[in-house]
Amino acid sequence: MDNKFTFIDLFAGIGGFHVALSNHGGECVYASEIDKNAALVYQQNHKLAPFGDITKKEIKDKIPDNFDVLCAGFPCQPFSKGGHQKGFDDTRGTLFFDICEITQKHKPKILFLENVSNLVTHDKGNTYKVILKHLDELGYVFPHTPLILSADEFGVPMLRKRIYIPAIRKDLIKQRDFIENFDLSEYKTPVEPIDNYLDLDYKNDLSEYEEKILEMWNQFYQGIDLDVIGFPIWSEYFKYDGAMDFPKWKKDFILKNKALYERNKEFIDKWYKKWDNLEWVNPTHKKMEWQAGKQESIYDTLIQFRPSGVRVKRSDKFSTFVAMNHQQIIGKLKRKLTKDEAKLLLNFPKNFKLHENDNIAFKQLGNSVSVKVVSLIFEKIKGFL
Repeated sequence: MDNKFTFIDLFAGIGGFHVALSNHGGECVYASEIDKNAALVYQQNHKLAPFGDITKKEIKDKIPDNFDVLCAGFPCQPFSKGGHQKGFDDTRGTLFFDICEITQKHKPKILFLENVSNLVTHDKGNTYKVILKHLDELGYVFPHTPLILSADEFGVPMLRKRIYIPAIRKDLIKQRDFIENFDLSEYKTPVEPIDNYLDLDYKNDLSEYEEKILEMWNQFYQGIDLDVIGFPIWSEYFKYDGAMDFPKWKKDFILKNKALYERNKEFIDKWYKKWDNLEWVNPTHKKMEWQAGKQESIYDTLIQFRPSGVRVKRSDKFSTFVAMNHQQIIGKLKRKLTKDEAKLLLNFPKNFKLHENDNIAFKQLGNSVSVKVVSLIFEKIKGFL
């Protein structure tokens, strides 16, 4: 492959693929993104206006005849009737069908697909099998073992497990072992400190309620007789004496909460009274999921307010970003991760301009690829070709 090459960016989002491949000398000659907010961010940063719905013929017809690489972080959808029995027709009506159609017409040198890691088990494994079968029929070689990678394997302090499917056209590759047993182990590095990605001078932005919740649960953790809590704390079940007609897993958790209360009754009763019997607390925040091992306090961790409760994690890696915005709180700084810090954790450049609305920006980041992981995969493929 020449140092200069062309690529198209399907389901482009805000352009994580675009950033990664541009850094390797690529020129994006076409992009498609149906979400208008994402398309605006894409155009602002990449000076290229994405076309809309890629399922429409008139949008596909605008794709240039010749390009080297097709990139697609496509949505995961089940295929009809168990799949892999009807040729390409068994993917019709899904967005993967559109990738097949474009590939069949244009025959790019490389396909570079990305998806959530559970694509491999989606629809009892049928979805992934059908995808690989069609890539083979289209004339491409790809990794035999699912290439599931997370950004933290390559130094980034964030858990973001995704499946990547790099595929090379069969006529371009004689040594198939390279791609069939694709390996990035030489790129793996220890995780960087999270401080490398944070603005340590940025001040507290927590609400009074959020600060109060953190202090409430911090005092609880420091007062009970457990350093490592191996089950979710459900405060509403501390004194529960009703029927136990629950699934076994829930019954076990309730019994553990009751036992915790009995052992720590004097402290917990005082804790309840101090915090006004939790009457002011949102029902979901009356629960806590401590997943941080042994710590001195909650302020040594990373925290999220989630529908399942206040989730507490170790402070060395951020949880994966998702389209739903559960902004993570940096305990030691007593504030939330900003969208610009989140952008850096996905390895977008500092001058990349996110959507002005924080909720929209976090949703877009939650749907984005890890620029660093994409870049490393492509670096190895490009060097080989």
